[in-house]
Amino acid sequence: MHKTLENIYCWCYPLLRKWGIGDTVASYTSLLVNIAILSFLTYIIYMIFRFFLVTVMAVAAKKTKTRFDDLLISNKTAKYISHLIPLLFIYKSVPVILNDFVYWESVFGKLVGVYIILLILWIVRTIFNALRDYLKLIPKYSDKPIDSYIQVIMLVLWMIGVTVIISELFEVKTNTLFATLGAVSAVVILIFRDTILGFVASVQVSLNDMVRIGDWITFDKFGADGDVIEINLATVKVRNFDNTTTTIPTYSLISDSFRNWRGMLNSDGRRIKRHLLIRTKSIRFLKEEELQKMKQIQLISNYIDTRQSEIDKYNTSHQIDKTLPLNGRNLTNFGLFRKYITCYLENYPSLNKDMILLCRQLQPTSQGIPLEIYTFTKDKKFENYEYIMADIFDHIIASIGYFDLEIFELSTGKEIQ
Repeated sequence: MHKTLENIYCWCYPLLRKWGIGDTVASYTSLLVNIAILSFLTYIIYMIFRFFLVTVMAVAAKKTKTRFDDLLISNKTAKYISHLIPLLFIYKSVPVILNDFVYWESVFGKLVGVYIILLILWIVRTIFNALRDYLKLIPKYSDKPIDSYIQVIMLVLWMIGVTVIISELFEVKTNTLFATLGAVSAVVILIFRDTILGFVASVQVSLNDMVRIGDWITFDKFGADGDVIEINLATVKVRNFDNTTTTIPTYSLISDSFRNWRGMLNSDGRRIKRHLLIRTKSIRFLKEEELQKMKQIQLISNYIDTRQSEIDKYNTSHQIDKTLPLNGRNLTNFGLFRKYITCYLENYPSLNKDMILLCRQLQPTSQGIPLEIYTFTKDKKFENYEYIMADIFDHIIASIGYFDLEIFELSTGKEIQ
């Protein structure tokens, strides 16, 4: 290679000297001629390799079934490689062209060497980006934090590249430079603290399967409530339901508490857990004539007959004095209302009957007795879920009056007027 380059560049100076031109003029004239030859040959080499690497690769990619080569083209990997070959030619030519200019040979040689290192790192980056895009097309890896792993690899490669560049520029031995970096490792750790924490968090998140791309998470500390769209080394991006984007430090996923709704979305239903406060003073025993009237409510008509028969049989067998409603067993408007709501939920078409379905009374509070609905909808889509829940509670609120019950409300002062 060196002999060939000498044949290309070392003919001009002897020829000029043979023609009787002075040493200085001959040297600079030869330099200009050689630069022109280098520029021409570099351009020819670039065009040749660009044609074969870019054009031929693009044609070949269309004929293959795999998407990886298409992604290499879209990330311009072949284009950058076509720049690398001419640079290597320049790097080999500089010592020959500047043989008589020692200082400039050192300067330009180092600059071209640095540029080659940077270009190689950039080519590696485009290959990893293509690999990342390819893996995201595979369902098995689409929800994994691939960006984090690639960023860690590139960080290590950039550190090695910078080390080699410093070694090249200042003519320091690589072993000596690495030893020096080891001595200042504490400073390096401090500088890359967030990156190191992010990497550790990314590994733990991946191994423990805490968060995947596409998961719906709620993170109150950062005001995030939406789908995870990106997990990288330093941050997790969440697209909220109002189409804003929240950025969360990756290490916060293991240091703070957040809610992941994946389990709900993968289950057979979405939970409804909401209560109404019933005023305590509105709860009472039901009279016989009231029970007869409530038999018109179809959902609990048979229940009233069966239950009342059991209560009458018990009271008769135990000779209960029913002149006072408190004696013996009785039906209350609140208990009958709970039964009605349970029957209503059991007949509601959008609820999953294979999961828990409850209408339960909670511990009394100073505002009244909570009546809680605990059930699951079949449809887990947010809009449909909200509609189903609202429809159920619309009916519950509207039906409370039929059982002579009252919902607790704070007084506005208008009732007095």
